[in-house]
Amino acid sequence: MSQDHRPCSLGEGSDRVDPVGGRRILLSGMGGELASLVAAFLEREPWVGELSGLDIDPPRRRLRRAMFHRVDPMNHERVASIVHDFAPHVVVHLGVYEPGARASDRDAGRWTSSLLSGVMDGALTRSLEYIVVRSGVTIYGAAARGGATPHEYTPIQPNTHFGRMLAEVEARAVDTGGTARVPVGAVRLAPVIGAHVPSPLGRLLRLPAVPFPLFGHHGFSVVSDHDAAIAIVAAVHRTLEGPVNVAAPGSITPLAAIRRGRRIPVPLVGPQWTLATAFTKSLGAPVPEHILELLHHGRVVDTDAMAHRLGVEPSLSTLDVIDRLYSWPSVVRRVITEAAA
Repeated sequence: MSQDHRPCSLGEGSDRVDPVGGRRILLSGMGGELASLVAAFLEREPWVGELSGLDIDPPRRRLRRAMFHRVDPMNHERVASIVHDFAPHVVVHLGVYEPGARASDRDAGRWTSSLLSGVMDGALTRSLEYIVVRSGVTIYGAAARGGATPHEYTPIQPNTHFGRMLAEVEARAVDTGGTARVPVGAVRLAPVIGAHVPSPLGRLLRLPAVPFPLFGHHGFSVVSDHDAAIAIVAAVHRTLEGPVNVAAPGSITPLAAIRRGRRIPVPLVGPQWTLATAFTKSLGAPVPEHILELLHHGRVVDTDAMAHRLGVEPSLSTLDVIDRLYSWPSVVRRVITEAAA
């Protein structure tokens, strides 16, 4: 799939399309870079009718026909009311706030839990046909340590804040789907990296000097924002049921990634990480515990089911995504001086 591809006519022949105006789709987290990209792709699909979204911040992308509601994720009643009044056929819940990305550890957990509760409570209407949620490979936790490659039905062992958040998202969606008697899908994404994606891993790797574990030689995979968005749209179209892993082909070790970007590698052990993470945070690159886990233990998952269940494959490999990360221009700060008279 080329990088300029858009998901064309994915819904032709779908037996779940409303005969009058297509599916009404509610997209939570629309203010995020990934979710706004998903919204842009959904707008182009003939099987999508009304498209409505909500988030704490407005989308940073021009959307042609999507309706957006700016709402505090902690306002459970308003979130539930917006969703209920829209009466969606499909709920695409992307309102998952990664720690160290758009929110602090504390706010990420509070916002994710509250928004999840409001969306799922509001979704319980007669019109609901399907739920798909954004999840992540962090959910496997200890199961993905030491170079292991978990598949979709490997028991999850979340041992970080973000992993537990994702487990809550999947569990609540399954409960809601069971109550409404509708299928539920979970797209478990590798760390998403894109030119405008607030990725804690991406920020860390872009620093001039990058810390890495001296004894950590396990690889990890990533996925581009474009490929992640394509996968989510495909999950909606195909009414994915159950989890599916989505990651770019291949893997890379932390040291190899640092060298690929011509950064200065800073090997660390034990307590040195406390000082290093405090320092990187002061530079605008916080390192939450799920990123520390990735650096120390790697994170590669089995993606064999992705092509069959979603009908799409990533256009970029892990090495491609890392190379693109380093190709983006850096911010250049210039001192503005008065023009000479």
